Amino acid sequence: NLDVAGFKDKMSTGKYVIIDVRTAEEFEEGHIDGAINFDVKKSSFSDRIVKLNEEVDYLVYCRSGGRSVTACEIMSKAGLKNLYNLEGGFTAWSKEN
Repeated sequence: NLDVAGFKDKMSTGKYVIIDVRTAEEFEEGHIDGAINFDVKKSSFSDRIVKLNEEVDYLVYCRSGGRSVTACEIMSKAGLKNLYNLEGGFTAWSKEN
């Protein structure tokens, strides 16, 4: 888990992918620049994550931090290792940016 400052630090280090695990509607209302939307509640989530590169850092967030924890657990079980959850989610991000 990373706070907003730690999440930003990870974003400055090179190879990473930001994954927003909220609904498409939430994503459209606002998201972190460069994020891709993989709704953790959709059945396609597991199909999408198995195609991800294991060598990349994944910065994961949702609205407040709950769904992204679930997403990181699913991603970890799929073999991904470099997972970073944004504590407080997009709500925390929005307050600090």
